[in-house]
Amino acid sequence: MKRIIIMLLIACSAVVTATAQKKRTARIDAVEVQQNYPVSVQQQLKRIIEKFGKTEGQVYSVVKNPNTGIVEMSQRIARFSCPQDDPNLKSVAVYFMQDEPYSYQIQHITPGSRELFSIRVVSNGGQPNTTLHVRTSTTQEMWLMCAKNPDNPQLRDAYAIVWEPLADGLNVEGTVFMVSSLRPDLYTKNQDYSRNTFRIDGRVGDDLTDSLYVVYMADSSEALDKLADDAFMEYMPVVNRRFSFSVEIDKPKVGRIRTVMPDGSLCHLWTNLDFVPGETYHITTHNGYYDEDRDYERRVGRYSGKSLLNKRQVRGIDDVANVDDADDASAHDRPFPEPSPMLKMRMEMKYKELEIKMEAVKNLYQSLDPQNNVSWVRKNLVFDRICKQNKEVDADFRDLQDFFKEYFKKFDWLVDKRAEILGKGYEEILEFFTEQNKGLTEMMSSGVQLPKSAQKTQKTLNKYIEKYMTEMAKLMM
Repeated sequence: MKRIIIMLLIACSAVVTATAQKKRTARIDAVEVQQNYPVSVQQQLKRIIEKFGKTEGQVYSVVKNPNTGIVEMSQRIARFSCPQDDPNLKSVAVYFMQDEPYSYQIQHITPGSRELFSIRVVSNGGQPNTTLHVRTSTTQEMWLMCAKNPDNPQLRDAYAIVWEPLADGLNVEGTVFMVSSLRPDLYTKNQDYSRNTFRIDGRVGDDLTDSLYVVYMADSSEALDKLADDAFMEYMPVVNRRFSFSVEIDKPKVGRIRTVMPDGSLCHLWTNLDFVPGETYHITTHNGYYDEDRDYERRVGRYSGKSLLNKRQVRGIDDVANVDDADDASAHDRPFPEPSPMLKMRMEMKYKELEIKMEAVKNLYQSLDPQNNVSWVRKNLVFDRICKQNKEVDADFRDLQDFFKEYFKKFDWLVDKRAEILGKGYEEILEFFTEQNKGLTEMMSSGVQLPKSAQKTQKTLNKYIEKYMTEMAKLMM
């Protein structure tokens, strides 16, 4: 009996020791995972959602393999708003840089940059699921980080946050993205079987109620223009604000997307695309214009030098009225190229955005009225905001001028008209910056005590004034 008890004690001791060892190993594994994973970024984004997240419009979804129960794709998307000087927002950059060694991709885009950004979400054995448009405006700041999923090495975890200032100059509004999906490199490898497939992955913008599109395809630009309205290839119904199309082709072709109106007629505007085997075009439609897939266009489309579209189609001005394409026509015989409704709308939208930001600057100055008994701290914050807002005005103005320059580049004979329109733009922006500079100089001359942020603002204004006077002089010459 004594021997049996001793044997049982030894056995129990071995079990306890093994269990303890497993627990220690599990703890060590967990620590190693945390040390090799951007945990700080993950936790900080969760804190922002919990503290500032809006209940409306949140997205939370998980897709699991029905046989294994393993997560194949998950999304958590939440909009938020908070003070722009909140410590949680300010520490975002710190955590992203701190966790940078544990990622294989990190990206930071600041306001003023024209680069937009999207995350492709892939699941179901490598089939495209959707594209999340993360940075959609030049006024937004974005941080993005991608890392391998610690539980499933086939997945990529993407963490992104994007925000932009509100009109009050004190708060920001943005969105947090936390997405797990199949790694893009594995997705590319899995696409060998469909090297001849061209796809359209479409999204309908919030400013539209479209429910149906049609798609056309032809071997050349000339053949595309000769297609009758009813010669479309396929319907593309809109489901949950998304539409798609795929076709097997053995060589590049050209295509066209048109909207089917509620009465069954076809919209008089359309979008021309290069159809390339093995490629997917991501597009978001809007009221009178669309967000193009710039990466696609640069690699294989209209900006790559490989496009099969003709000059008018590449320019995206199929419906510009009264344009004579004959290269040998004299400048006097050519009528002024009136912009199409689509282009005119885009011009007006860009100008409206610029006007709103210029008005915001004026309102900030008005808030400094002496009758308001503005504190020193408040003055400093307001001038800091004025300086930042002027930088956004500068970026929007440059974007608008570039838009006009690109448009007039298509019509070389309009040199005088180009100089006239661009010159008026320079006059307006110079007046805007000069009036501010004059007002600040008068305030300082009168003995009004101003914070250092006011001096920084005036220095920025002088820089813009000098820059645009130089550009205007070159234009007039």
